[in-house]
Amino acid sequence: MPGNQGLRAPWLVAAVLAMTALPALAAVPVRVMQPRAADFGEQFQLTGTLTADRAAGLSPRVDGLVREVKVDAGDRVEAGQVLVQLDDAVARHTLARVRAEAAEADANAAEARRLLDEGRRLAADKFIPASQVGTLEARLSQARAAADSARATVAEQQELVRRHALPAPFAGVVSAKHAEAGEWVQRGDTVLDLVATDRVRLDLQVPQERFAALAGEATVQVYPDALAGAALPARIEARVPVTNPQARTFLLRLRVDDADGRLLPGTSARAVVSLPATQAALAVPRDALLRQPDGGYSLFVAVPEGDGWVARQRTVRVLRDRGSQVAIAEGIEPGERVVIRGNEALRDGQAVAPGED
Repeated sequence: MPGNQGLRAPWLVAAVLAMTALPALAAVPVRVMQPRAADFGEQFQLTGTLTADRAAGLSPRVDGLVREVKVDAGDRVEAGQVLVQLDDAVARHTLARVRAEAAEADANAAEARRLLDEGRRLAADKFIPASQVGTLEARLSQARAAADSARATVAEQQELVRRHALPAPFAGVVSAKHAEAGEWVQRGDTVLDLVATDRVRLDLQVPQERFAALAGEATVQVYPDALAGAALPARIEARVPVTNPQARTFLLRLRVDDADGRLLPGTSARAVVSLPATQAALAVPRDALLRQPDGGYSLFVAVPEGDGWVARQRTVRVLRDRGSQVAIAEGIEPGERVVIRGNEALRDGQAVAPGED
């Protein structure tokens, strides 16, 4: 037995020496970055409907028979362009009659003026009494009043003739036609729908908790569905502080900058609203975050320990996000090295070999 112990001792010594000679666990390579100040605020998206700044259902200004509809749905028109013409033959005949009556009234007034002038000369020479001059003056006043009334009748009838034509109140596009030639229409009947396309706005229903946030500076981009993802700048035109009690929302109206007139009222669009930063935070890539079972977030930072680096897990509070970046309010400090790649299988305290990204 003593001989066996002598044989076993060298073997144990060799085993111990072999184990101590094994290399330490290799450090896991990771990519790290230093967080920067988050200069972006919250961002949210909403979908709404584009509406025209001006839209009108056009009605005739007098009752009458439609003689001609000069436009059709889809036609672009200019302000003042005649769109519908009613039959104005009777109105024109009436205009000719009242013009003749006005000419007669003017002639009567001129004759009354002549008689008054003559009467004044005769009265000066004592050929007629002064009371007769007063009568002539009264007749002149009556004739002039009749002439003024006749001229007012002419102006009225001229306006009635003009009102048989329906002009465009503003430039735009005819969106619908509701009458044809030969139909009898009355005041109040809609014969055409006209929509202005030069100024388009986007109406959004916004959650009530956003009302105060939208009082300050905000950047807005609008993505009309009809333009296949093209972005157009917009600005907040109005916040209507009347909430919808059922949906708990308020109306946000945006003015869309569309110099080319490509937007179509009635179509949908998506608005991306970017609010300014209101709280200091540090920005890191979204890839640095790890989801926790409780719904929160954590990340790893590489810290120097001894002769190397180790990964330390930190619970963080995400304040907001913007694209691929997130703003962290708590959990990391400026200058720390946040692991952004290779963090999926890390364990707290594990050796890492960081590389700057």
